[in-house]
Amino acid sequence: MYEKTYPSKRFNLTLAFLKKHIKTSETIFDLGVPNPFSKIMEDNGYTVINTKGEDLDNDQTALQNETYNVFTGFEIFEHLLNPYTVLENVKCDKLLISIPLRLWFSPAYRSKTDKWDRHYHEFEDWQLDWLLEKTGWKIVDRVKFTHPVKKLGFRPLLRYFTPRYYMVYAERVKS
Repeated sequence: MYEKTYPSKRFNLTLAFLKKHIKTSETIFDLGVPNPFSKIMEDNGYTVINTKGEDLDNDQTALQNETYNVFTGFEIFEHLLNPYTVLENVKCDKLLISIPLRLWFSPAYRSKTDKWDRHYHEFEDWQLDWLLEKTGWKIVDRVKFTHPVKKLGFRPLLRYFTPRYYMVYAERVKS
């Protein structure tokens, strides 16, 4: 599918998980600016609305003003200082998100040249589960997967066996 120009394993697994739970007739609000995966979703028949680059920690207006059936956030929650408020402001009943997991053998990612390209949170699976529960979501399906790299060394070897990504499909709890 997406072999050369994309992280093929991650994108293929994410697309399969999306297709398992979300119909192409449902409009997706994808957290973050247009990106390679939002293009893949569109190429597979989904209607996708992206945020415009606003600071989502301070401004959740787009979450309230857009019309959508599904909320997605792929590898973006780790960049937010305030994911709780973002999740509280989602106005649909379905969400699908993925995060990189905190790895004991690798420190949190921090770009030295880009102040926005940093991981404020690196979750363990239970932390994301708890965050979703606290903001009114029930996890229906989840998957973890590895991210092997083609390098030699102790850390690359560990990446073959240690899950790096956690993806969940959740639905809003009806009160």
